[in-house]
Amino acid sequence: MPTPESRRSDVDACPGALRLHAAADGPLARVRLPGGLLTGAQAGALRTLAERWGDGHLEFTSRGNVQLRALTGAPAAALTAALAGAGLLPSETHETVRNIAASPLPAAPDVRPVVRALDAALCDDRRLAGLPGRFLFAVDSGALDVATTADVTAVPGPALSPATTADAAAVPGPALSPATTADAAAVPGPALSPATTADVTAVPGPALSPATTADVTAVPGPALSPATAADVAAVPRPALSPGAGPTSPADPFGFAVVFGGFDLGLRVPADRLVAALIAAAHAFLDERAAQQRPAWRIGELDDGPARVAARTAAALGRPLGPAAGRLAPPRVREPIGVLAQPGGLAAAGASVPLGRLGGVPLEVLASADHLVVTPWRGIVVPDLPPPAARSWLSALGEAGLVVTAGSRWSGVSACAGRPGCAKSLADVRADAGAATTPGTGLPVHWVGCARGCGSPSGPHVRVEATGSGYRVTAPGLVADAPAGEVGGLVAAARRS
Repeated sequence: MPTPESRRSDVDACPGALRLHAAADGPLARVRLPGGLLTGAQAGALRTLAERWGDGHLEFTSRGNVQLRALTGAPAAALTAALAGAGLLPSETHETVRNIAASPLPAAPDVRPVVRALDAALCDDRRLAGLPGRFLFAVDSGALDVATTADVTAVPGPALSPATTADAAAVPGPALSPATTADAAAVPGPALSPATTADVTAVPGPALSPATTADVTAVPGPALSPATAADVAAVPRPALSPGAGPTSPADPFGFAVVFGGFDLGLRVPADRLVAALIAAAHAFLDERAAQQRPAWRIGELDDGPARVAARTAAALGRPLGPAAGRLAPPRVREPIGVLAQPGGLAAAGASVPLGRLGGVPLEVLASADHLVVTPWRGIVVPDLPPPAARSWLSALGEAGLVVTAGSRWSGVSACAGRPGCAKSLADVRADAGAATTPGTGLPVHWVGCARGCGSPSGPHVRVEATGSGYRVTAPGLVADAPAGEVGGLVAAARRS
């Protein structure tokens, strides 16, 4: 399977809202949505642009961003003005580097203020306009659902208990060995290796308690009254726990800063979290310059996580504590259904088949106050009274979105394929639609060529077009099948 390095070039060509990608079906614009945060009015503005100049759809990405396809004939100045007018282009100089993933469900602590503050600080820092378009920040609520997918991540400190780390060997010394790669690494001493697809991730203190290593649990107390408990899905324990917050005197260093998926022991109080993430981005640029390498990610640098962590700690004047090792892969459950929030509120979550949204669903979502695009190409309508959340869920289901668990689309994603991509060997979306059946197990990603665009970072079933059919790759399995027979092979591979 190709690695990111095998298909990279030295030119950062990540598309943006101003720097469009010349796709086979026309220019493509990628609009960054830090934390996946979007208003209904902004969704309506994007719908207008997609219908006026594009193919009428929004395309969700694995980072919670939005793409507009087939923008043939779109006047550049008018497109820029429309996006800026909708509040979707706060900085023309930094628009391709506003890459911030976040846990999509509102929880305690709420990651959204951190996302907004980080986005503002990023745009205010002139030097950080030079970050690569693939460098990714993340802010994890303590659910550990985005903590291993970024270059630099903020995570609530207590969530990083020993049970949340993988079985990586401890390595003495302050740095990672040269054997470290962007996709797998044992963490030496106080360092973290680049086992993830992102560069820096932040996570709030108490959100990362030992309770986060368990499966989701029902929400106790007033958050769910007897009248609503039957309709509201269970949520992760820390989301509604009354434990001390990240600024509690008992826990003064409430957040861990995780580098490339490794906890190298850097802890900061909540009031220095954004500064720490910005310092980590500068440390990445400094280390890249020192190594004289056009790296896009922390994992592409020699001993990247360890060296960037050491530079960050020095800039902050903080010591690195004991390294906990590489974080275990997340056990992600797509937010589907009516979901509990703190304070007795609820959210309505839906899956968007193959991440393409248009027509009636977009019209319905335009009436929401707030929306969250999830890293799993779904949508959440947050901050609702439980009865309103049930009404929203019904409306989303009637509009054609998936609102119940166990759908045949759960865990299924695909690249653009034909006709949008000239490199694709098949119309993978159409073939996925014909072959996908209800089932559980590993996620499935369909790709039109060996590049594997949009592939999940963790274990999954890869279904790659070969020109004469598909090659199905999963742990312990590599097999070929014609397009008409690949469905059964994929279903079996998911169960493996």
